Amino acid sequence: MCLAIPSRVTEVSEAEAVVDHGGVKKRVRLDLLAEPVEVGDYLLIHTGFAIQRILPGEAEETLKLFDELLRASLDLDDEGPPLSGSG
Repeated sequence: MCLAIPSRVTEVSEAEAVVDHGGVKKRVRLDLLAEPVEVGDYLLIHTGFAIQRILPGEAEETLKLFDELLRASLDLDDEGPPLSGSG
């Protein structure tokens, strides 16, 4: 099973982009995407390749759900800061 987590684009240059997920920045390839990518877009990343561009609201909701799952698994207080760095 694969898991792709939304990451926000901070830089774009030709067939590569730099994405940020919770403060961790990573360079990814854009070869698999048909549509252009811009700074601020959210992408699903798998093994160093962007596999899909997603809407900001969808990305934020997904990151929120990941936070909720992690909090439940760690039995943390729901009022703490986001664990994914999304907010």
